[in-house]
Amino acid sequence: MRYVAAIALLLAIGLIFNVPLLVYCGYAMGGIFFAARWFSHRWIKDPRAVRTISRPEIEIGDTFEVQVELINDGKTWIPWLLVEEVLPRSATFGPPPSIQVEGDRITLTSLRGGETKKLVYKVKALRRGYFQLGPVVMETGDFLGLYRRFRVASEPMYILVLPKVIPLLGYNIASRRPVGEVRVTYRMFEDPTLMAGIRDYQLGDPIRRIHWGATAKTGKLQSKVYQPTSVAGATLVIDMHRESNPDCNEPTRTDLAITAAASICHLLFQMQQPFGLVTNGRDAVDRIRFDGWESDPRTREAALKNASREEKSDRLRPVIVPPQRGVENFNQVLRTLARIERTDGLRLPELLAEAQSRIPRDNSVIVLLQQLDERTALALGLLRQQGFAVSAIINSYDDDAYAHTAGMLVSQRIAVYRLTDEKAISQLCETMLVNV
Repeated sequence: MRYVAAIALLLAIGLIFNVPLLVYCGYAMGGIFFAARWFSHRWIKDPRAVRTISRPEIEIGDTFEVQVELINDGKTWIPWLLVEEVLPRSATFGPPPSIQVEGDRITLTSLRGGETKKLVYKVKALRRGYFQLGPVVMETGDFLGLYRRFRVASEPMYILVLPKVIPLLGYNIASRRPVGEVRVTYRMFEDPTLMAGIRDYQLGDPIRRIHWGATAKTGKLQSKVYQPTSVAGATLVIDMHRESNPDCNEPTRTDLAITAAASICHLLFQMQQPFGLVTNGRDAVDRIRFDGWESDPRTREAALKNASREEKSDRLRPVIVPPQRGVENFNQVLRTLARIERTDGLRLPELLAEAQSRIPRDNSVIVLLQQLDERTALALGLLRQQGFAVSAIINSYDDDAYAHTAGMLVSQRIAVYRLTDEKAISQLCETMLVNV
């Protein structure tokens, strides 16, 4: 508007005082400003961007390629076009960074009418999660710099990075004594701690099965007979509340808990046992659905809007995957674990009260947590008193913190396991560190 006022004033002075040169300058300046505005508007309107990715789901450590096609749908030559594929700073800078970018995401190019060019870069996944790629932001303008235009040419896409699955060497968590009349249809193992009798040695019996006392008395090799153990699957309860998962341990400890949960579910899947998931965390898909995708502020209004967005999430609806068998349920649990984020909503006692009716009584309840207070310990103890086989995995590297947390759980007669680092996951469920 200032340019228009200046040109109008120049023309008025030239016409009033009959100065042809001023009138000519006014018309020339008006033509230049009009042409600059028209071309800049046209140059930002005609191009579009189309993004393609090689795989929508990958594993940690995998690298995938992203191609952004820049297409000029108009017939006008665009002399310069600055294109940037925007990635969230929280994913690229961390700490620690979630993805690593190889190649240029910013390019300065020109496009003839109908021409197509490509912007190619690679992304390496460093940790699990649900990450945003894009949007594509374009900038252009006239040669004199009078008008600059910005445009979001393509909405973002999302990539799902699945958590690690580490093979477990054993599984010592089982609901052997369910309360009530529970039909157990699958008996897979014999319990070496519950001997049912002896029998004659059969070819192929391992040495540890031989009963040496009975062999000495009878003079013939005798083998032990064990009672079968009913493995009735498990429901994993993961605490993802911010107060019990402090920022100083993030994202290392929560990712470690997710990896442990995925590994346990994988073992139960191989054992053909039902497994489910209950957590008070927030699904990243829900966050994007309600809060929108993370934008890159290019104007004052956008910056203010982005700065005013609340980081807190008071979600009071737990994420629940009902216990089932099969590969489809395992894939669903794995994708859910990949998307889970910390939240400020339900605490662990409220989560247990909300989800208790959806946990089968013949399932073991495995709780993964970092910290707990007396109220949480009482809630877990009450769950055990109601007939559930409750075990707790304490996700802590510090010995003092582990001893404090384990003490409160042992007082409630809850079996305790310890998760220190990723190397300990393979033996996580093999040996109970505190047996009650």
